[in-house]
Amino acid sequence: MKALITGASSGIGRDMARVLASKGYNLVLVARNEEALKNLSNELKEKNKIEVQTISMDLSIVENCKDIHKKVQDVDILINNAGFGDCGNFTKTSLDKEINMINTNIVAYHVLMKLYLIDMQKRGSGKILNVASIAGFMPGPLMSTYYATKAYIVRISEGIREELKKEKSNVKISILCPGPVSTNFNKVANVKFHAREANSMSVAKYAIKKMEQGKFYIVPGLDIKLAKIGAKLSPAPLISQITYRIQKRKL
Repeated sequence: MKALITGASSGIGRDMARVLASKGYNLVLVARNEEALKNLSNELKEKNKIEVQTISMDLSIVENCKDIHKKVQDVDILINNAGFGDCGNFTKTSLDKEINMINTNIVAYHVLMKLYLIDMQKRGSGKILNVASIAGFMPGPLMSTYYATKAYIVRISEGIREELKKEKSNVKISILCPGPVSTNFNKVANVKFHAREANSMSVAKYAIKKMEQGKFYIVPGLDIKLAKIGAKLSPAPLISQITYRIQKRKL
């Protein structure tokens, strides 16, 4: 069995690699940080006696995503995890950073998911786990671009799930929707969370367990489950006001 994980050099991606390695999966690890990938590869191969391939690549470039698909075949699990955020007033944040965010958080997911889903459908098996966020269920003033990228992942995954159900496909798709997690995300996004941050390994273990069970919405933590329900039931303007106050505290 083989799993392909993007954004595998740190955080949830790295810990999901460790979880899958302990289960005997051979891994293809993708990220930009070549040194971190090599260190993780050595750790996993020594501890779990599995095959690990590393690919140091910028997934914000579409052709790189297509190139991965050409090079890496027979993938049983695709985990789209690469991504980052940014915080600040929309008129004051960096346009270049936001375009790169859209390409990484949306376009790379879209390309890899489409190409590998076609393969899985032909084979009649496979699992896709898209790492979204609780942010995907609500507007996010002061992090508008990031929230919008996660909303895209939620909505396209929901649509694809229904297509797979109607086709009675054996291929399964899931979305991981955590709240704040203790990772390098905060530094890149220029934020400091005041809410409780979940442990990355705990989230990774929970995500893999629920993915294997065929769960679609994977939401770690009771507080985040309640936040998801609240976002669904409350008017968007109210959620925007609440989210604004929360984001304002992060700056």
